[in-house]
Amino acid sequence: MKTMNELKKLAKEKVTKCRVCPVCNGLACRGEIPGVGGKGSGSTFVRNVEQLKKVKINLDVTCGAIVPDTSSELFGKKVSLPVYAAPIAGITNNFGAEISDDQYTCDILDGCIQAKTIGFTGDGKFLEMFTGPLSMIDQRDGQGICTMKPWVKQGIELRLEAVNRSNVLALATDIDSAGLPLLRNSEIPVETKSVEALRELKESLNVPLIVKGIMTVDSALRAKEAKADAIVVSNHGGRVLDETVSTIEVLEDIVKAVGDEMTVLVDGGFRSGYDIFKALALGADGVLIGRPVSLAAIGAGAEGVKDYFENLRKELADVMLMSGCASIKDITKDKITIVKD
Repeated sequence: MKTMNELKKLAKEKVTKCRVCPVCNGLACRGEIPGVGGKGSGSTFVRNVEQLKKVKINLDVTCGAIVPDTSSELFGKKVSLPVYAAPIAGITNNFGAEISDDQYTCDILDGCIQAKTIGFTGDGKFLEMFTGPLSMIDQRDGQGICTMKPWVKQGIELRLEAVNRSNVLALATDIDSAGLPLLRNSEIPVETKSVEALRELKESLNVPLIVKGIMTVDSALRAKEAKADAIVVSNHGGRVLDETVSTIEVLEDIVKAVGDEMTVLVDGGFRSGYDIFKALALGADGVLIGRPVSLAAIGAGAEGVKDYFENLRKELADVMLMSGCASIKDITKDKITIVKD
């Protein structure tokens, strides 16, 4: 199994727009879009990572002998750890890697399956950027979640028929990508969404709906009102709005607001088993990781993705052992300390 550093080294040889920094924290790539940087000053991407460091883990080794079990489930599907590959498309444009989106999608899905977790696929301004990945999920017995941009009604209708014919695990819509200029100006544009629009989408689906791009309690409650099955607390990796708060800062309040009626996932700067533990302690049901998973796929294909998740699983298990957590449900807020400014 390749280590995290070995995967980074392999990726660094194949990308031109990402520096593959020792720590992926948004500092070196501020404002680099196209590219992998954050919008404008890049402060949102940077803050996502910085604020995670203010959450500290409580050492507790007086709980007796523990063999940590990192397994969890999402929509009834058991996974080896509650961590998933975030939806990313436009790999050549954003990373400068000579790999097609089709090959990238195959590597993400196959690597996630081998690691016993779930990959989210992306979407783009052309219909084939959605239907292609969706068909790849179908070819893998529905082991994946497709993601749809927040298109105006015409764009949604073009995609819904294909979703309802598929056996995909769920449909995500990353409504935060309404802030991407390339998509706003495309032939079929994207738009921000109302409760009514989200409810109409939910009622048109045969599979669970995940609403990605939730950053306030009010937004979470609107998604709940629309009958969404899950939300992703996300600021699109800092790529759609400069100078906003980090996801870890708003996570706990959002979890409290929606209660146990929705699955709550989160992304934004999560890089390690330690970071995953912190999100779970603040109430998240799972974590999505984007840029580092992409680099693993670029550097070493499906095997790299598998190795990346296995490294994360082992690190999470180690954190659980040293904090007295035998299972994912044992990871609660009393296991962490939040350091104030």
